[in-house]
Amino acid sequence: MPPARPRVLYVTDLAYPARGRRYCDEDILLTSRLRDDFDLALCHPRDAAALMAAFDAVVARNSGPVLDHQDAYDDFRRRALAAGTRVYNPLTGKADMAGKQYLLDLTTAGYPVIPTVDSADDLHLLPEADRYVVKPRIGADSIGLRIVPADGVREQADGDVLIQPRVDFAYEVSFYFIDHDFQYALYAPQTDRRWQLEPYEPTDGDLEFARRFVEWNGLGYGVQRVDACRAPGGELLLVELEDLNPYLSLDALDDPDRDAFVAAMKASLHRFLAVEA
Repeated sequence: MPPARPRVLYVTDLAYPARGRRYCDEDILLTSRLRDDFDLALCHPRDAAALMAAFDAVVARNSGPVLDHQDAYDDFRRRALAAGTRVYNPLTGKADMAGKQYLLDLTTAGYPVIPTVDSADDLHLLPEADRYVVKPRIGADSIGLRIVPADGVREQADGDVLIQPRVDFAYEVSFYFIDHDFQYALYAPQTDRRWQLEPYEPTDGDLEFARRFVEWNGLGYGVQRVDACRAPGGELLLVELEDLNPYLSLDALDDPDRDAFVAAMKASLHRFLAVEA
C-alpha cells in the first residue's frame, strides 16, 4: 500500500468580512494547491479544538481577528499545547500571536519600530507630534484604533492601550517570509489605500531590516509578515509583525511568484511534519 499522506486541518473563516480583502479567495486557492500533497479538511476556528486530534497538523490561516472568537482560541491554544499538537505557525511566536507587548519590548530594546509607550508617565519618551495613534494592547485589523490630538493623548493612557506618534510616512510595505526565507514584498504606494498593493523590489537594507524581526521572533517554521512604513527620514520603521494568521495578498502576485510561494509553503509543511514531536 502507498504510504499515508499527512492529514492537515486548515483553520479558516471563509465568511469573515475583511475590509478591502477577500480572505476566502486566498484560502480557496491555497487549499486547492495544498491538497496535492496533503489530505486536507477545512474548519472554522470555533471547531478547531474539537477536531484537531484526528489530524497530523493544524494550519491556522485566514480566521479573522482572534478577538472575534477569543474564548474558542484560548481553549484551542491551551488544548493544543497540552496535547503537543503540531500547529503551523507554532504557538511560540512573540509578536502579534501574543498581543502587542512586543511593540513596547522592541522600543525599549532600541529596534527600528514606531516608538511605543503604554503609560502617561512615559509619553515624554516619544517624539513630539501633533497627533498620536492610540490602539488596544490586545487588538487586530485596526479594531479600536484612534487618532487623537496631542492635547488629548494623556487622558487616553489608561494602561490598556498603546500610544505612538502619528508618523507621516511615504508608504507602507510588507515583507513575507516562510520559515526564515524571504518570499516577496508588496507595498501600498497610495497611503490612503492600504490594501491596493503592488510588487515591491526590496533593497539589501530593506531585507536586512525585515530579517532582523523574523530572527528576533525565533519561529523555526511558519508564515510571517513584517509590516513597515517609510518614515520621513527615509528609514523603515516596524508597524506590525504578524505571526499568527497573516493575510498574504496572493492576488497581488503574478503566477510564477504565486506558484513559488505555494511550493515553499508545501516544503515548509513537509519539513515541519518530519520533525520529531
